[in-house]
Amino acid sequence: MINKPTAQLPVRKVTSAQTSETTDILAVEEPLEIRVTMGATGHRVEKVISVTMRTPGNDEELALGFLFTEGIISGKKDVIQVHHSENDNVVTIDFDTWVVASLDSLERNFYTTSSCGVCGKTSLEAIRTKSVFTGADSLTVTSSMLHTLPELLRKNQEVFATTGGLHASALFDTSGKLLIVREDVGRHNALDKVIGHCAQQNRLPQMESILLLSGRVSFELMQKAYMAGIRMVAAIGAPSTLAVSLAAEYGITLIGFLRNQQFTVYAGAQRIQEK
Repeated sequence: MINKPTAQLPVRKVTSAQTSETTDILAVEEPLEIRVTMGATGHRVEKVISVTMRTPGNDEELALGFLFTEGIISGKKDVIQVHHSENDNVVTIDFDTWVVASLDSLERNFYTTSSCGVCGKTSLEAIRTKSVFTGADSLTVTSSMLHTLPELLRKNQEVFATTGGLHASALFDTSGKLLIVREDVGRHNALDKVIGHCAQQNRLPQMESILLLSGRVSFELMQKAYMAGIRMVAAIGAPSTLAVSLAAEYGITLIGFLRNQQFTVYAGAQRIQEK
């Protein structure tokens, strides 16, 4: 049985008037080990390539999205199957025979925490990965539509509603329709789950969709969006300087502070119509 995303724990609640023993619902944080099997038929080997701290749920999507956004695989065509192994905290991805070469170029095993998706990188060059999705897009949206997205995201954050402790990533179409939302204690994991789902459905790139992030925008999130071919990233919180630089470099529209019927455009304003 797969681990649940929340757990109920005993707590002591203290107010100015009284102290009481009760229970609280918390978001679960547990390690997920990502393994791959690779090699020619009859000579398959298994390799552990990542341990990430995540909220259980959609683990196969998370593993697939992680491998894709790190540039290890180029899509679903590189994968035979994705499955939980001997326990709930291990996912194994079986590569097709031609994927061995891309793993040979890795300089490290990955260890990521809930707050850091690039921990342990051995060089500045290793931080950047190259997207296979390039070319022009026709994406345009209205400012009035963008104003509707935060409330739609909040209404669909089921685990956040009970715990208050999870990040979310969501994709919307240009009319404001929610396409997919995923939650996780790690903001990078939530986005990997979204991208992994799209990879499973052969729905990459996502050039005509809007990515909405529940918190701030860091370099690593912009890098993952770029890898998935996403051309518009909006966030409830603030972007970092490096996120803005990456958006400008890759031609991505970047919006911050999307809340309370206002937002700030940091790059790619040409895709937003004032309506």
